[in-house]
Amino acid sequence: MSNFDDTEERILDYLRESARGGERYFRSKNIAAALELSAKQVGTRLPRLAEKADDVEIEKWGRSRSTTWRVEPA
Repeated sequence: MSNFDDTEERILDYLRESARGGERYFRSKNIAAALELSAKQVGTRLPRLAEKADDVEIEKWGRSRSTTWRVEPA
C-alpha cells in the first residue's frame, strides 16, 4: 500500500518522468499547471514528498518570488 494520496502520486509521477534525464528545477505553479492542480495543492505537498520519496530527491532550492524545487533521480 502506498504512503501517498492520489494527488501526491500524480505529482511524484510527473517529477519522476520530468527528471528522468537528470537534475531539473521546478516551481509549484508550473507543476500545478501541468497537472491541472492549484499551486497551493502542489506547494503544500512537496515538503512531505521531499521527506518520504525514495526514488527522487526533492530539495527546496531557493526563494525569490516563489520557491524553486530541485529534483533529480535518487
